Amino acid sequence: MTEQASDRARLDVTDRHRFTRVSLANVLGNLAKIIVEGVAGIMFGSLALLADAAHSLGDLIASIVVLFWGRTAYEAPDESHPHGHHRIEPLAALFVGSVIVLLGTILLVESIQGLLDEPLVEYSPWLVGALLFAIADMAILYWYTTTVNQSVNSPALNALAIDCLNDILTSTAALIGIIGVFFGYLSLDAAAGGLVSLLVIYQGVEIGRENIGYLIGAAPSAEQRGRVRDSLTDHPAVSGVHDLAVFYDGTKLEIEAHIEVDGDLTLIEAHDIETELVERLLAMDDIGDVHLHLDPAGIGEWKEDTS
Repeated sequence: MTEQASDRARLDVTDRHRFTRVSLANVLGNLAKIIVEGVAGIMFGSLALLADAAHSLGDLIASIVVLFWGRTAYEAPDESHPHGHHRIEPLAALFVGSVIVLLGTILLVESIQGLLDEPLVEYSPWLVGALLFAIADMAILYWYTTTVNQSVNSPALNALAIDCLNDILTSTAALIGIIGVFFGYLSLDAAAGGLVSLLVIYQGVEIGRENIGYLIGAAPSAEQRGRVRDSLTDHPAVSGVHDLAVFYDGTKLEIEAHIEVDGDLTLIEAHDIETELVERLLAMDDIGDVHLHLDPAGIGEWKEDTS
């Protein structure tokens, strides 16, 4: 194993440990929120708290899936998966996005029903306390998840962070509803819940859209593609690049290209140039695999995307 490959393996182990810790924190944070809101909702007949707790039950399931499924993205390639397991991560994030859309839809239906039915909630300061705990719980979890994910850069953790933000919004809506109950505006709970549920659905759809792109091999931005091309053409032995393809394989970019070099190079010299180019690309962020084909310059081969 080269020194660069060894460094990448150590980074994968470190990222997996961080990923596991954050995923476990999301499981425990959602579990605490469910217990506090569920007990308070049952005691005082608050549909808002019970709906918010039910929302977090789906979040708990999503967090468990990410914990035990998403972390396999950091396992080394094997005979069954020669390119590694990193495609599992956007698949886990897609699952989280689907759960968010489903729960947002359920909350929307419950909010509409709440506007049609007469609420039976009994106001208590314990309801306010439970919601303030839920908001603080999710705010801390959101901060921790986003802070760690700045180095891990995981779509699955990003989806969990967005879900934490959704929970803050839904709990805030429930809190507004409970305050409305205190002042006699019983329908305020359902109205606020309806608005927030639409936002939850939108964010779930956005998570799904982004991660479907990872799974189907979508192209990166023009800026990312330009960085790859510049890295290749900046090498002094490279006279041209054609048939360049840059696309997502899971959350990592895969690169394929034909590189034009001096046709009089020895096989060893050409091999050394190819090795330098591959190592140069792998040193960039988000690059998972590189496939280069060296062509003699000036042979008139049919080309695409020349420069």
